[in-house]
Amino acid sequence: MDFLTLVKNRYSCRDYQPVGVEQEKMQYLLESVRFAPSAVNRQPWRFRIVASAQDKAKLQQCYNREWFKTAPLYIMASVLHDEEWVRADGKRHGDIDVAIAVEHLCLAATAQGLATCWVCNFDVALCRQLFGLPANEEPTVLIPLGYAADEPKQKVRKPVGEIVGPSDGQ
Repeated sequence: MDFLTLVKNRYSCRDYQPVGVEQEKMQYLLESVRFAPSAVNRQPWRFRIVASAQDKAKLQQCYNREWFKTAPLYIMASVLHDEEWVRADGKRHGDIDVAIAVEHLCLAATAQGLATCWVCNFDVALCRQLFGLPANEEPTVLIPLGYAADEPKQKVRKPVGEIVGPSDGQ
């Protein structure tokens, strides 16, 4: 499948089949994350696979939605603040770098016939506490992962003219 078709096929899945994800597909996803670019190649991220019943229950406390509970596993993506690149004006790039890596994961999942959803509206402090994360590690995105049990809804996108600004000072 060409890249544009892949991008158009990726969507935010909110219902998953009760089927596990094959190990070779997980390796494919993790390898895709490993090759994601980052500022100054710092790779300031940690991806945790959350698959045990006990750890899934912990994560479900951090984002308590019925649809979220249908996923057979989750990936918790965190920024490692002590490893992120900081621009001269103080702008930190860890969140940007994690976002790039997460989208690599989501597109790779789509290419493998899997479904994902970005979840950023979760209780970060509770997540840190329940998983005993060190002070430098901030959970940034939760990604439910599995085979879709729902159908994608029509994507509403702005026209190109609304997202591309004028160039050459026009």
